[in-house]
Amino acid sequence: MHTDKIDALALETLLAAAVAAPSIHNTQPWRFGFDLSTRAVTVHADRSRSLALADPEGRAMYLSAGSAVFNLRVAAAHLGWQPVPHLLPDPYDPGLLATVQLTVPAGTAPGYRTLYTAVSRRHSSRMPFTGRPVPEPVVADMAAAARAEGAHLYVPDIVHTRRLLRVTSAAELRNTADEARTAESRAWIAPPGSSPYGIPFTTSRPLDAAGRMPMRDFTGRAPAPGRPRLRFERHAQVALVWTVGDRPRDWLLAGQALERALLVATVHGVRTSLLHQAMEWPDLRAAMRVPAAKWCSPHVLIRFGYGPDTRGTRTPRAAARPADRPVPRAVRASQPGPPDPGTKD
Repeated sequence: MHTDKIDALALETLLAAAVAAPSIHNTQPWRFGFDLSTRAVTVHADRSRSLALADPEGRAMYLSAGSAVFNLRVAAAHLGWQPVPHLLPDPYDPGLLATVQLTVPAGTAPGYRTLYTAVSRRHSSRMPFTGRPVPEPVVADMAAAARAEGAHLYVPDIVHTRRLLRVTSAAELRNTADEARTAESRAWIAPPGSSPYGIPFTTSRPLDAAGRMPMRDFTGRAPAPGRPRLRFERHAQVALVWTVGDRPRDWLLAGQALERALLVATVHGVRTSLLHQAMEWPDLRAAMRVPAAKWCSPHVLIRFGYGPDTRGTRTPRAAARPADRPVPRAVRASQPGPPDPGTKD
């Protein structure tokens, strides 16, 4: 489809896609604005929703915001626009993380527009996966998606997979033993109907009965009553998102790469979840580096595989929050472009 104006419906489409992005602890640490003069959606950091202990540098916040930026690009391409992202465009406004300018298509629409239908279907699965391996071509597509966004996806062999999971398990043990971090984590468990942020108390968060899969336990040492323990996949498939650099711009690139890889997996019917615990401890984050890479800044570990459809237990999303001023009801493009026949999803 193509629209030559940015009206209320188009803005709703753009922002609904943006807030569907993944965020650590489901903090949704973003705000959005719209610039009338440049027809650009702006993405701002909402530092009131940051994690002081688990994410003191704001890396996870930038990673989450980068995922929202990519979803904005996908939705814009779906509407027939050519989205042009600008990361960290204003050094004097550290809260402004990115803009996505909507320009009239001048040529071929971005190929990632076909990922639009996966935006609403993608969600983290905290349930066990089956033992069926994800085919190599699908994994290669995920890796290519990350490279297209300026990051890398390291898919380890069995030996290195076990090493990455051991490091993640060590981080999870530290988290549950640290009273302050446990309190911060528990603060993001939301009672039923209380908040669109955090992890709902009713969401199934089973632990691995065999202790092999380090799923995050938000509750600390004392298990919640009735907390299920299930048998997770014996041979996990994981992939590490990493970049060469380790600055805020690199974190935003990593977030876009993460979301693109997750959406590609969703298109192929592959379930995913994020294991971020090791990134919250500097020494353990360093231990997650790719062995053969001279410069490697790891950002998040993706667990992926085939499993049950758990859409009914997905975490909620808040409505998009304005960064400064109200969003205009309609803005007509100055140069309407031709319809995009390739956008039929």
